[in-house]
Amino acid sequence: MDIVVRRAEPAEYGVVGEITARAYLRDGLLDFGEDDAYLGVLRDVAGRAAAAEVLVAVRDGGVLGAVAFVPSGGAMADIAGPGEAEIRMLAVDHAARGRGVGEALVRACADRARATSGCARLVLSTQPTMRAAHRLYERLGFVRTPDRDWKPLPDLLDLSLLTYALPL
Repeated sequence: MDIVVRRAEPAEYGVVGEITARAYLRDGLLDFGEDDAYLGVLRDVAGRAAAAEVLVAVRDGGVLGAVAFVPSGGAMADIAGPGEAEIRMLAVDHAARGRGVGEALVRACADRARATSGCARLVLSTQPTMRAAHRLYERLGFVRTPDRDWKPLPDLLDLSLLTYALPL
């Protein structure tokens, strides 16, 4: 499959938001399903694009997946510290899974991190149930950083995020 990764265009924000929302819903990653407040954040690609670089993977003009790349010190960073960039909201359309789309997006983020002056690591958070994503990250050289695992909503005891880092 000929996948091209590039910056998302404003006309694609709606599609990117829906791919992201559907991926999180279908994979059971939102504790409150359709009523989860985070669903609005996932659909707000314009807001993401104002604070990070939203990348899309496309083939024949169709968007297959997307990710937010947060350079060092970016406003959207959850866990990145000085000298680190972060991957956020990686999502691949269900019909395109298993075709290298997620890998292409993660590799594009790693390339951007390497091109960012002073960036020594690319970091990310992931849910424990996202085992296919964990295998992808580990295959690409990411290592677990359990000392950085965290709870985005401390009141939800069952929602813990695992963290990974890719030394650059």
